[in-house]
Amino acid sequence: MNVYELWPELAWIKDEELREKTARTWQVALERSVLTPDDLNRIPFTLLCGPDLKVTFMDHKRSVVHIARDAGLKILEFYHGELPLNMDVLLSGAILADVGKLLEYELDKEGKAVQGNYGKYLRHPFSGVSLAEECGLPPEVCHIIATHAGEGNLVKRTTEAYVVHHADFMTFLPFKERLIV
Repeated sequence: MNVYELWPELAWIKDEELREKTARTWQVALERSVLTPDDLNRIPFTLLCGPDLKVTFMDHKRSVVHIARDAGLKILEFYHGELPLNMDVLLSGAILADVGKLLEYELDKEGKAVQGNYGKYLRHPFSGVSLAEECGLPPEVCHIIATHAGEGNLVKRTTEAYVVHHADFMTFLPFKERLIV
C-alpha cells in the first residue's frame, strides 16, 4: 500500500521535502513492522482499553492530525503571531507521533495487537524519534514525537508539541478515565 493512501493528510504538508521525509518514515516503519496497513485499520488504537474497542489505530491517529490541524489554524488566526506555530512541522509531528508503535506492537496467535518484546523496553516515542532521525526529519518534528506522550512532561514543549500532545490526550484519556453514568 502507498503511504499516501494510508495518510491522505500528508498532502497538507506544503514543504515537499518535509512531506517526503514524513512519508518515508512511515514506509520504513511499515517495512520493519509485523503490522500491515490493513492491521492498522483493524486493531484498536490503544492496548489499554481492551481488544474490543471499535476505534482503530488509524481512526485515532487521523483524528489527532485533524484536531491538531484545526487547533493550529485557530492559533494562527486568533493569536496575532504571539504564539508562533509552523503548520508543516505541526502536521508532520502529528502524523508521526505514533509511528514507533509499529515497532512496539506485535500480533498474537488470534491476530490481536499486543505489546511486543521491543515495546517492553522502548516505548513508541523513542522508536519514533529513531525512525524519524534515520529518515532525516528535523529536530522540531522529532521533538513533537518525543514529547507527545507522558515522557514529554519532563521537558519544555514547543507550541506544536503542546498542540499534538493535547490533541492526542483529549481523544485518549476519555476512553481510559471516563466516568460512566
